[in-house]
Order: sequence, then C-alpha cells, then structure tokens
Amino acid sequence: MDILAIGEILIDLTQTGTGENGIPQFAANPGGAPANLAVAAARLGAQTAFIGKVGADGFGSYLTSVLKQNGVDASHVAVDPEDPTTIAVVSVDASGERSFSFYRKANADVKLTAGDIPDSALQRARFVHFGSVSLTADPSRSATLDAVRRARAMGKVITYDPNYRANLWPDAAAAVAQMKAPLKLVDILKVSDEELPLLTGTTDYETGTALLAEQGIRLVFVTLGPDGVFYRMGGQTGRVAGVPCTVGDTNGAGDTFFGAALSKLCKEDLDALTPEKLEAILAFANKAASLTTSRHGAIPAMPTLAEVEG
Repeated sequence: MDILAIGEILIDLTQTGTGENGIPQFAANPGGAPANLAVAAARLGAQTAFIGKVGADGFGSYLTSVLKQNGVDASHVAVDPEDPTTIAVVSVDASGERSFSFYRKANADVKLTAGDIPDSALQRARFVHFGSVSLTADPSRSATLDAVRRARAMGKVITYDPNYRANLWPDAAAAVAQMKAPLKLVDILKVSDEELPLLTGTTDYETGTALLAEQGIRLVFVTLGPDGVFYRMGGQTGRVAGVPCTVGDTNGAGDTFFGAALSKLCKEDLDALTPEKLEAILAFANKAASLTTSRHGAIPAMPTLAEVEG
C-alpha cells in the first residue's frame, strides 16, 4: 500500500442552480479532504486506502461505494450506528471560489476512534496522511493523533494538510493551536498561501517554510492558486508555475495537487530526491489540479493518469 489517508469523508451539497419558484437545487457530491486525496492519488496510479467513519445511512453507503469504484481500499471505513453521515453545504461564487457550511457537531466523521484505526492498516502503508478537520473535536482528534504517532513509530512517512475551515473552530487561536500541534510529527506538509501565516506568523514564503523546516519537516509545499507552488526541500527552495485554465470551481484542487504529488513521491527514495525530480513531480501535480479546477465538484472532477500525462 502506497498511501493510507485518515480523516473525514462527507457529502458536499453543492448548488447547481434553481428550480421552479426559485428553489435552490443541489448535487450531493462525495467529499472530505483526506478522502479526496486518496481518490486523486488512486486515479493517478498509487495504491491507496482510506479510514474514516460514515453513518448507517444512504449517504454513508454511497461514499463507501465511491471509494471502492475509484480503486481506494475502503475495508476499514467504520459505520456509526447512531450518528448520520456528515454534510457540508458548498457555495461557489462567480469566480469559482468556495465557502463551506458544515453540519457535523454530532455526525459520524467526528466519532472516529483509535480502535477504528488498527495497527495492521498502518503497517501496510508507506505514507500515512491526515488533515486538520479531524482535529477539530474529540474523539476524532485524539484518534487521528494517536494513529499518526503509531505510524511514525513504525517508520512511516507522515503527510499533513492543515486544511483551515474557520467555521469549524471556536476561534482562530484554537484553530492555530490544534493545527500546529502535530507539526513535529510531519515529514511532508502542504499549506496554502493563506494558511502559511497561521502556522508561522509570516506571509514570506522563504521565512515561513524555513521555520517549518526547523521543526523537522522534510518537504514543504505552499500552494499559490493559479500561480502554482513554492517548495522547500531542506535548504533548497523554488517555484513551479501553475497551469492556466478556465475555472469551473476550485473545490478539491488542493487535494488533487497533494494527492498527485504524493502519488509520485511515494514511489521515490526521499533521501535521494533532487530538486529537478521534485520540480517535475510538482509540475505534474499542478497540471492535475488545473484539470480539477476546470471542472465542477471535487472527486467527480479529478483527472486520470492518462489525462494528466496527455
């Protein structure tokens, strides 16, 4: 197994238009950043698995089937018999930018426990990935951090996306504290240019990534939207240009980027990685993200390996 992703899987209710009498119409798209990443990497040739929790309802069954249809091992997806599958309402503005409203205070993804994440699943993976949405509340917070610590003790490569969603936290200070807490456990980090100052106190890419590298993070990627990505690998830094596109919506673009990058990095000897090789991988990831951005939805918009290489 190349990559095991741990965290939230949910339904993105995305408005598609209006019906009679102006009633909004929504599409129920599969979503959740770690699940998105697992699918993106699987479509691009990696062997991936996902561990999260869904409700014993139609949405939960649908999400599990989507993982399987996309080649993701869903054998450890847990089912909560009492709490429903989590829902996010996604609004997309005229430029394709997203905003989220979450319905998850008593929903299944937050109820993930350490017992739902067995050592056997961690042992099978080379990379173990997580995000910050599962850190917003217990028991999923404790379960996720426990799994990451176990995986690190096993010698796994830990990858992290501190995917900031302001309305999931009581305040910005609480969010920053929890998002920063796992950094010393991380080998590969992806942040957006908006998230970098939350973790480092600076908007300067060189300075901010250097501060992150001081915590032991081997690779840092700062995504810059249409401008591509800034990277740091030890003392070396650089930029890789984005791939222009007409925006459908940006939902899932960052997850596609990171999933694409990890689909290549998981097959590399990280100790022998050169800047030239890394930049080729990031160019591949930028193209994959651009293709997702040019379409609508997250998982439904993610490209295949043939599309990215074509």
